[in-house]
Amino acid sequence: MKMQPVGEAILIFAKAPVAGEVKTRLIPALGADGARQLYQQLLERLLGMVCRELSCAVELWCTPDSTHPLFQHFASLPGVTLHRQQGEDLGERMAYACEEALRRQQRVILIGVDAPALTPQQLTDTFGRLASGDDAVLGPAEDGGYVLLGLKRSAECLFHGLPWGGDQVAQLTRACLERLGWRWSELPTLWDLDRPEELPRLRSLGLGFSTEST
Repeated sequence: MKMQPVGEAILIFAKAPVAGEVKTRLIPALGADGARQLYQQLLERLLGMVCRELSCAVELWCTPDSTHPLFQHFASLPGVTLHRQQGEDLGERMAYACEEALRRQQRVILIGVDAPALTPQQLTDTFGRLASGDDAVLGPAEDGGYVLLGLKRSAECLFHGLPWGGDQVAQLTRACLERLGWRWSELPTLWDLDRPEELPRLRSLGLGFSTEST
């Protein structure tokens, strides 16, 4: 008998924290190892916040695979499962993760590691909107992308053919949702951490992240 989706899950997209391969645009300001250290801190804080504040499944979608010691440590946490990203580009990998998760869960939220100002209340609000009738919830970013996408179902236009990393991703996602005729809503715009000029904003949060060159 086919299993019916039963609940909610946060899908966290994460890279193995390897120097020179994460937060590369911050390397001029922090150095390769400093950027790696900051990325690892962002990931640890996000996962800790989700596990502590929300009572839902947590799926950590890893690349290039799930063998990094940090990922293996996370797998020991209650409610956390590891999954390997699958696909040729970011859109394909996100589509695969959402489609797979929605086989198991009624509502999912897809997030990355780049939005340190994201709060548990915003995640809870997103699940609440989905439970109350929204098919999708978009959390736009100041740079034209998005930091969060909540879904009860998936569609190809949400993930395929988008200029990932560009400033039109959120607008194209809105257009897709309108074409689909779905009921959807939008959270307040957040900033994400991609460039050295955003490091002062990170420091202003007072969360103890390492923002000095190493």
